[in-house]
Amino acid sequence: MSPVYKLSANSVRNGRTIYGSMLAGNTAFVFPSFESIATVTVGSGGATDIEFTSIPGTYVHLQLRGFLRTTSGDQLRLTFNNSTNNYRSHYLEGTGGGVLAGSESDPRINIYAALPSAASTFSGTITDILDYANTNKTKVVRALSGWDGNGSGYVDLDSGLWNDTTAITSIKFAPSAGNFAQYSHFALYGIKAAS
Repeated sequence: MSPVYKLSANSVRNGRTIYGSMLAGNTAFVFPSFESIATVTVGSGGATDIEFTSIPGTYVHLQLRGFLRTTSGDQLRLTFNNSTNNYRSHYLEGTGGGVLAGSESDPRINIYAALPSAASTFSGTITDILDYANTNKTKVVRALSGWDGNGSGYVDLDSGLWNDTTAITSIKFAPSAGNFAQYSHFALYGIKAAS
């Protein structure tokens, strides 16, 4: 392995310091760790919604990963603690043929990429729920989602606000119309602080 050199005022004047690792005398950064909280896979009868309850308040953030389709091809909607008040959503959406952007106030947070209904097509989403247990902050959500329909599809960047400082203990996901189709899958993760 080639040596690694760290430049400093002293090393420039007095020669190089040789280190045996790429850290070059610096402390290693340890990435935050993800812990699985719960997973749900929709069975053959479909599901009108998916809800995670009794979410522990022991993490810094939450992340939802979804692989899904609906029976009607519509948006994904989130509510927290069964509340239907004080939500706001913003979206930036690309369809391959154009770009859409906007915002709305709604009794839930919308993740806009129109979910596919074709049997062979699923959407993917990664949704971060930031500072979910902090009772000094309102709750913010960011999501990246999309799907490819072999010549059609969407890519979507969304943000949402729940203007409430209550700690989130339950999350409900539902399509804006229809049901989640069989094999739709959700996984909820807790994100620990970096050490």
